[in-house]
Amino acid sequence: MSQTDYQDLPHYSPKKDEEFMNSAQLDHFKNKLNVWRDQLVSDAESTINHIQEDSTQVADINDRATLEEEFALELRTRDRERKLIGKIDKTLHIIEMGDYGYCKTCGAEIALIRLEARPTADECIDCKTIAEKREV
Repeated sequence: MSQTDYQDLPHYSPKKDEEFMNSAQLDHFKNKLNVWRDQLVSDAESTINHIQEDSTQVADINDRATLEEEFALELRTRDRERKLIGKIDKTLHIIEMGDYGYCKTCGAEIALIRLEARPTADECIDCKTIAEKREV
């Protein structure tokens, strides 16, 4: 069974004069976030299985060191993804609260194209740009 990649999902095409963050848009982004979350959870489970299966005793110390480094890299990646799952869950909660699609800083609508690229975005591009400049 082939798993759907959230980035392969079609982008939302708004109809002329369509209200921002109507139920169709919310359903689209909720589905996109859930597919993405399921994909990340599946990847994490694959990593656990991979590490358990490949953790057999390796005779050569160099091979063992290489294997351990590969595991460490995979675990770091999965840790970042674990944090991303938390952000996805937070975004799904924001959808349920009715605040999705609006900048948490200024309240402006976040462009649909930005939400397609980063469905967990919680700031409009202007506020995000200002925030990033302050970080430097």
